Amino acid sequence: MSTVASRNSIFRLISASQRSACPCHGPCTSHSHGGQIQALNQLRTFATPVNAVEKEYAFEVAASNLRFGDGVTAEIGMDLKNMRARKVGVFTDPNVAKLRPMKTAIAALESQTDLPFEVFDQVVAEPTEDSWAKAIEWARKHDFSHFLAVGGGSVIDTAKAANLFAVYKEANLMDFINAPIGKGLPISKTLMPLIAVPTTAGTGSETTGTAILDITSRSFKTGIANRAMKPVLGIVDTHNTESCPTAVHISAGLDVLFHSMESYTAIPYTERTPRPANPILRPAYQGSNPVADIFSLWALQTTVKYLPRIAKNRDDTEARRQMLLASSFAGIGFGNAGVHLCHGMSYPISGLNKKGPKYKHPGYVTDLPIIPHGVSVALTGPAVFQFTAPSSPDRHRQALAIFNSTNTSDPSIMSIPDREIGAHLYESIARFLDGLGVPRGLKAVGYQSSDIDRLVDGTLPQRRVLDLAPGIGDVVGSDGREHLARIIENSMEY
Repeated sequence: MSTVASRNSIFRLISASQRSACPCHGPCTSHSHGGQIQALNQLRTFATPVNAVEKEYAFEVAASNLRFGDGVTAEIGMDLKNMRARKVGVFTDPNVAKLRPMKTAIAALESQTDLPFEVFDQVVAEPTEDSWAKAIEWARKHDFSHFLAVGGGSVIDTAKAANLFAVYKEANLMDFINAPIGKGLPISKTLMPLIAVPTTAGTGSETTGTAILDITSRSFKTGIANRAMKPVLGIVDTHNTESCPTAVHISAGLDVLFHSMESYTAIPYTERTPRPANPILRPAYQGSNPVADIFSLWALQTTVKYLPRIAKNRDDTEARRQMLLASSFAGIGFGNAGVHLCHGMSYPISGLNKKGPKYKHPGYVTDLPIIPHGVSVALTGPAVFQFTAPSSPDRHRQALAIFNSTNTSDPSIMSIPDREIGAHLYESIARFLDGLGVPRGLKAVGYQSSDIDRLVDGTLPQRRVLDLAPGIGDVVGSDGREHLARIIENSMEY
C-alpha cells in the first residue's frame, strides 16, 4: 500500500485540477466573467428571454414504515389481512426459497383464512432487463392487489419493477428507466402496496423507491428511482440474515458503508440544479441534507464497528443486528440524499465484467461471472474520497476519525491540514477494505489500464448520481470525464 506522502502528491494534482475548473468553460487560469455576463444579459433583453436555472431551496424526507425485531416475519400474514389484501404476489429467489425467511413468510400467509397468493421464485442475483421482463410478464398475468418480496436487494428491486409495470400494463421498460438512458417518466398512478423483507444487511431497498438492474446490451447498470415505488412496510427481521454466507455479509455491508459515505458527502441539496417547477418533480436523490446526515453518519459509524466482526464470525448476533439497522438507516440516508461516484462507477465495473474480465467472486453460489455490488462499489472507494475531500474537509475529517476509531478532537486528526485529509482518508479506507479481504483494486478483478476509457464511458450516462458528486455535479457544463478517468486510474491497485 502506498504511503500518505506519496498520495499527497497525487492529491495536490487532483485538488489543483478541481480549483482550476471554470463553471463555464472547464479548466482555466484566473479570469473574471463579470463583463461577459453583463453583456450576455444585455443581449437577452433584445431576444427571447432565458429562464434562470435556479438552485434548489428545499428537501423532502420519504421512507417506508419499518418494523425491526426478532421473528417479525411471522406477522406478515396479519399485516396483509389488515391491509385487506385480495391476492398477493410473492417474490423470492431460488436460494432464499429454500431457507427459513421464505418458509416463515409462507407459513404466515397460510395461517390466514381467505388470503390467496402466488409465488415467483426465479429472481436472479444482479437482475437484468431479461429477468425483469420475466417477472413483469408473470405479474401482469395475475390480478394482484398486494406484493411481498422476501430476499436481498435483487428480489426487492424486482418486486418493485413488477408492481410498477403491473399497474402500467402497456408501458415499456425504458419509459421509466432513469434519463438519459431511458425516458425517466414520472409515476402518476398509485401502485399496489408492497411489503419488503430483506434477507441481507446491505441494499436498504426496503426503505427506498429505487430499483437497479443490469442493462446487458450496454454493459452497465442503471434503474428507476421514484418515491412512488417504495414499499409501504419493511420487515427487518434479525433472524433473516442467519443463513447469509460470510462473503454475502461482507459485500452487503460494503454497500451500507458506501451508501452512508456517499450520501454524507454528496453536494448539499441547496447546490442541486435545476429546482423543479413543480414539487412532484423533485428527485428522490436530493443532495446531502440535515435529516439524511443523521442517518448516514450513524450508519457509517455502525458499519465500521460491526462489519469486521461479522467478517470474522458471521454468527455474531449483536453484529448482525447492528448491521441490519445500519442497512436501513443508510437506506433512509441515501434514499433522500443520494449516492455519487462509487456507485456511478460501480455500474460499468459490474456490467463490463460479464463480457470482459469474467471475474467470479469467491463465496457466491453462481456459475456466472460476478463482481458483487458491494465489492464493485468498494473498489474505487479510496480514490473517490481522496478526490471529494476538498469539497467538504470537515465531513471527510469526520469520516477519517470514524475509520481510525477516534473522534475529530483527537490530536492525530485535528493536526492534519485540510489539504491532506484526502490522502489520509485514502489510506484508512484502503486499510479497512484490506482487512475485509476486498480485492486490492480493479486489477485484482481483471481490469487493465486499457479498460479505463470503457469504464468512463459506462459511468457518464449515470447522471442521476454523477450530478450529486462534489467536483463534478457542482461544475456546470462539465461531464467530469477527465476526473473520472483519473479516479479509475488511481483505483487500479492500492
